[in-house]
Amino acid sequence: MAGHAHHDAHGHGGHGDAPAHGSRKDYVIGFLLSVLLTAIPFALVMTNAFADTRITAGIVMVCAVVQIVVHMIYFLHMNTKSESGWTLMALIFTVVLVVIVLSGSLWVMYHMNVNMMPQMSGDMSAM
Repeated sequence: MAGHAHHDAHGHGGHGDAPAHGSRKDYVIGFLLSVLLTAIPFALVMTNAFADTRITAGIVMVCAVVQIVVHMIYFLHMNTKSESGWTLMALIFTVVLVVIVLSGSLWVMYHMNVNMMPQMSGDMSAM
């Protein structure tokens, strides 16, 4: 008992300063949004819904960024009120980092595709 009183005196034992955890409803909403944000890109890619692959790639990237935000809000419980707004800064940093990584990856893949050697034709007489 004395150990708990000493521990509580330093503000570590009470639940008043503990971060809030989500309710079951929040977790179900987060799960359903995650499934939806995974199923939409999967369906678009598997059905070739758009003739232009750049549209499909754009939608997949948007769904990926939205899914990261959903995970941060519903599963990591990040909002503007918790931890004096530092979690909002973490969210902004994450979004900036994801945009840099995705745009850089697409830029590299595009230029690798453009600069690839031309495919050899079936005519071997050119050798």
